[in-house]
Amino acid sequence: MTQTEALYYIQPPVGEFTARVLSCTQEGEAWAVTLDRTAFYPEGGGQPADRGTLGGADVLDVHEKGGQVVHRLSAPLTEGETVTGNVDLDRRLEMSQQHTGEHILSGTLHAMFGAENVGFHIGQDYLTMDTSVPISDEGLAEAEARANRVIWQNVPVEAVWHSKEELADLTYRSKKELEGPVRIVTVPGADCCACCGTHVERTGQVGMVKIIDWQNYKSGVRLFVVCGARALRYFEAQRAEAATIRATLSAKAGQLAEAVQRQSSELEAARYRSVQAENELFAVLAEGVQPGEAAILLRPNLGPDGLRRLCAALSERTTGLCAAFSPTGNGTLAYALACTAPGADLRGLCKQLNQVFAGRGGGKPGFVQGSLTGEFDAVQAFLRDVIQP
Repeated sequence: MTQTEALYYIQPPVGEFTARVLSCTQEGEAWAVTLDRTAFYPEGGGQPADRGTLGGADVLDVHEKGGQVVHRLSAPLTEGETVTGNVDLDRRLEMSQQHTGEHILSGTLHAMFGAENVGFHIGQDYLTMDTSVPISDEGLAEAEARANRVIWQNVPVEAVWHSKEELADLTYRSKKELEGPVRIVTVPGADCCACCGTHVERTGQVGMVKIIDWQNYKSGVRLFVVCGARALRYFEAQRAEAATIRATLSAKAGQLAEAVQRQSSELEAARYRSVQAENELFAVLAEGVQPGEAAILLRPNLGPDGLRRLCAALSERTTGLCAAFSPTGNGTLAYALACTAPGADLRGLCKQLNQVFAGRGGGKPGFVQGSLTGEFDAVQAFLRDVIQP
């Protein structure tokens, strides 16, 4: 089987090329096409495949199989004909920025902390990197700063194929044992790593690398990273979001954090006043309850805590069943049940309520809480029937 000549490693990247169609077979609603040569990078090493057109058909995916590059197309091509391919170079640049940025950051983390990159994937909005060791916030910040200094130095990115004999004299990163020929990508001052992906010609084309988030993952950390065009889009989205918040809070540029803290304090004070007002209302409602009788009430706009406090206020006046309900929309009711009578256990009643009214919830013997589907009048009638002596 003839291997496909790889044009996708040529620098500067090949945007348009011609090739001969070797085969074309239908696969579901798409066609699998092989060529004698191609500039479309096949998915591999954590990097998605190139996109574009081939012979006028959309390139939906590209993968490598047994040394041949298989193009998944939206329409068939004729075997033996010569076709023109057009690679989406904007997408290629974006993928190359992410991959090169990952190399620079991974190499820096390896040099600083001995961290191995044990997982890498370029997603739709960001790339993920998994390290073999934990790294602190301060360590990640310093590594990010060092990586960006390498980018701004605009050093050349070298990609060279080496034989098995040549590899024996090289020190490079690799996730597995490799045999030549192996493609080694070198970023002077940052990284030397075995890699099959596409890269920019000089580090300056990466623009910048930014860790936007991280989380503990297995024995190390998972980093969420954006580079180049993605970093610009990310920061523009952050800027637009901040502008919206500033407008909402009437805050000037540079004073957003202060405005948010002020708003938070005001909301907390308002929440406290609201709770106090509710408690006063609950006390008034409880005054109408006679000792020993059941109290079943419906009140709007009460959350779980409000329902609990209402039941607590009612329970101070009676040892009978105290039930509080509040509509939550779409025919559902949030509820809380309480009873302070000696030996009271509401869990059985809660179970019955959930079964009859398609509800869910639970709790302790003296207090249960949940939600159900039904009209308050029907639920009230059910409870009164159940608790009738």
